[in-house]
Amino acid sequence: MVKLAIDGGRKTFQEPPVLNPVLRTYPETAALLNEIYFSKNWSFYGKYENELAVKFAAYQTAGYGIFMVNGTVTLECALQALGVGRGDEVIVPAYTWIATGMAPLYVGAAPVIVDVEPDTLCMDPGALEAAITSRTKAVIPVHLFGSMADMEKIMAIARKHDLKVIEDCAHSHGGFWDGKGTGSVGDIGSFSFQQSKLMTAGEGGFCTTNDPELFDRLGRLKHIGYQQGSKQGKSASPPTEGLLCHNYRATEFQAAILLGQLEHLGEDTALREKNALYFQSLLEKIPGLTCQKRGRLATVQSYYFFVLMLEKGALKAGKTRLDVMNALAAEGAAGIGPIWGKAIFEHPLWNVPKNQYRLESSQVAQNFIEHQELVLGASWLMGDTENLDLLAEALTKVMAVYGA
Repeated sequence: MVKLAIDGGRKTFQEPPVLNPVLRTYPETAALLNEIYFSKNWSFYGKYENELAVKFAAYQTAGYGIFMVNGTVTLECALQALGVGRGDEVIVPAYTWIATGMAPLYVGAAPVIVDVEPDTLCMDPGALEAAITSRTKAVIPVHLFGSMADMEKIMAIARKHDLKVIEDCAHSHGGFWDGKGTGSVGDIGSFSFQQSKLMTAGEGGFCTTNDPELFDRLGRLKHIGYQQGSKQGKSASPPTEGLLCHNYRATEFQAAILLGQLEHLGEDTALREKNALYFQSLLEKIPGLTCQKRGRLATVQSYYFFVLMLEKGALKAGKTRLDVMNALAAEGAAGIGPIWGKAIFEHPLWNVPKNQYRLESSQVAQNFIEHQELVLGASWLMGDTENLDLLAEALTKVMAVYGA
């Protein structure tokens, strides 16, 4: 009979698993940072900022790229560039980081929260269409944890109802949908380079677009109204009347760090994807467990996290997801559990008055959050398969005892 470590049995991981970091450092990047420091040219569309704008946009198969200070202001600027403002509604998913829902509020619009699909955990196209009103101006699908929202269906709905589409790609660096890079399918893509992301410079954000007019507006919004690429002290044409612009410029230091990571993005993504598919094959042998589904037409998935799901009725009476988490921790697999632990409108940082947003649907998202969610960090996917084999062994043990 199986005896779990939490009950005094032998631990699956005799030593804590050694996981390779997602974030790596490169000597050539350190040398470049040193060069930039002594150049004294640190901002205002420097050489490396422009290089990053071109190269990252091209990697994601977009025509144009704008580098900014973070992935929240990129959402805000995307909405501004598309003309979204006071009195408008913007549809967002029920499970995402709060920035996705806060961005509409920053431009005077109201977020409308809709449910996610039970398998991909991305915005449900049916829920999206059901929430559209005469005030709806835009939709922000999120490629959650690296899985991809159904852009084919979402774009069809958006075009039918004359809506703008902003892809929230904060978790999807290097992802591809039907051969197209994430961020290149909608009107604008928004990426984050915050500390925890697959590509990071501590902070940073990026907008992609294929529309030259949107490119011009985004550049001005980021650069106090000046045209994209205009230099300090040089004359430039003014922005369109009413386009209230900001200083959201990033620095040469951040661009240099990201350029180094971009060189390795393809190989890192391929490794995570390979290991994710291997681990998924192991999970198929464990009753009661499944995992987040890839986007329907995903050709490359980035795997910001690997998401396990407890199936409905998977546990015997009296056992909960917390029991599973505690048992896994006792087996030596600590840190597996929920990410945010709340739907967007229930997060403690969501301090938005109820009359400033509309909750349309959230049942699937809340059920996942409360009963199903078990998440692995991407570090589990950055090495060989030994740790994944042991983790599958630990999951098999726990589900053999706690499973229905």
